[in-house]
Amino acid sequence: MLFTELIDTYDWDAIQSRIYAKTAGDVERALNSDRRSVEDFMALVSPAAQAYLEPMARLSRRYTQQRFGNTIQLYIPLYLTNSCMNHCVYCGFNHSNSIRRIILTDEQILREAEAIKRMGDFQHILLVTAENPRDAGAGYIENAIRLLKPYFASISMEVQPLKEAEYRQLSEAGLNAVYCYQETYRKATYGRYHPKGMKSKFDWRLDGFDRMGRAGVHKIGLGILVGLEDWRTDATLMALHLRYLQKCYWQTKYSLSFPRMRPHEGGDFQPNVIMSDRELAQLIFACRIFDHDAEIALSTRESPTFRDNMAGLGVTSLSAGSKTDPGGYAVYRSELEQFAISDSRTPDEILASVRGQGYEAVWKDWDLRLQ
Repeated sequence: MLFTELIDTYDWDAIQSRIYAKTAGDVERALNSDRRSVEDFMALVSPAAQAYLEPMARLSRRYTQQRFGNTIQLYIPLYLTNSCMNHCVYCGFNHSNSIRRIILTDEQILREAEAIKRMGDFQHILLVTAENPRDAGAGYIENAIRLLKPYFASISMEVQPLKEAEYRQLSEAGLNAVYCYQETYRKATYGRYHPKGMKSKFDWRLDGFDRMGRAGVHKIGLGILVGLEDWRTDATLMALHLRYLQKCYWQTKYSLSFPRMRPHEGGDFQPNVIMSDRELAQLIFACRIFDHDAEIALSTRESPTFRDNMAGLGVTSLSAGSKTDPGGYAVYRSELEQFAISDSRTPDEILASVRGQGYEAVWKDWDLRLQ
């Protein structure tokens, strides 16, 4: 059974009620268990677990060090285009927004790559696009991968969902990982936030993860956008999705991310849910305790102080020096950003912070040598 079918067997309200009914005893059982179930995860993200953040942090730190050592991976996103056919109400690239639309040319992609290499010893680059499959589809992305291979040891992407054959095509071209955000797993309200465009097709997007798995993508990244629906319930469905994928595609590596909504160009949509720093820390700890092996990434959406505090406590991957607009490193200089960043430190400043906390910065993907 595909997850697009399995998700219809879950009742959002029932799961939410189970989470909020968890007790201190449930949290303690989850902390003391040898192998955590999704029920344990529910306890760890429940309001009852807020009184247990310190023991959760200690356990999360222990599991992180056991699996990843004293290392933090640094990566940088490269936005290739802000041309988008979707109408997501929370995004600065919304098709209705009156912004200048850019699709980087070959020459501009190479200029961006050279500018990034001058910023630091980056070996792991994340290619990001808005969703315009006609003008920036699999062929365009494959060309970008081939252009960038001489510059970077590991190339990942966060783009529109593709066909299974296209994921295979890009993997053969040198793609290492695919990150995709379902945004929210609440199917009943998904259309409110994605009213038009291919992203409005809930099942097509959700089935994309199975297409990645069947295509043999080396690493798959899952994520939710915090601010749309109850984060505890969304995170639980993401945990269910992770377990499903691990069972079906056990040779694949996995990554988790849960960005909080940030201000964006041309938008007046306000988050339905506000997550505090303590709650985001709770979610990070819960995810690490639930799964010791998954990469957990934290982007420059978050503040420098929070990112510094979470490094090694569960988080294993940080973006650095990020620009969220196409051509932002050398070509257009931050005119067309998707959202406002919070951590504007340079890569050198982030590197110094990582080292100052006793961690080693890893500039490439850990798993690349295993391919």
